[in-house]
Amino acid sequence: MRFNLDSAMGMHEQALYVRAKRTSLIASNLANSDTPEYKARDIDFRSILKQVAGSDDATSMKRTQSGHMAPIGSSSQDAELLYRYPHQASIDGNTVDADMEKSQFAENTVRYQTTMHFLSSRIKGLKSAIKGESA
Repeated sequence: MRFNLDSAMGMHEQALYVRAKRTSLIASNLANSDTPEYKARDIDFRSILKQVAGSDDATSMKRTQSGHMAPIGSSSQDAELLYRYPHQASIDGNTVDADMEKSQFAENTVRYQTTMHFLSSRIKGLKSAIKGESA
């Protein structure tokens, strides 16, 4: 019986990538909170994971050889960057709300750590199964 590591990890590998990308975007927003005309960016985590989850169905395009190009939108790496709508208009055109960005950063960090913990537990379980140890 073949073992598929991708199926053992589930969506969590993709979720980790999207969380890391979102952390980078939020950090960029915070760094540019005083830049005139800067528009805050974000990604929609749920829609990306739904898109990736939907790519596993029987009707989606699949790569049969490593040289084939991946179908567009089939990966979490194709995350579409969105603009945030400001709650309060800024005179200089900047749409970054530093307090909201800090809150989003903290929430995303907790979710990233939760995903890492889940993957760590999954890997420990797989190692235990390979060694033949009982949990």
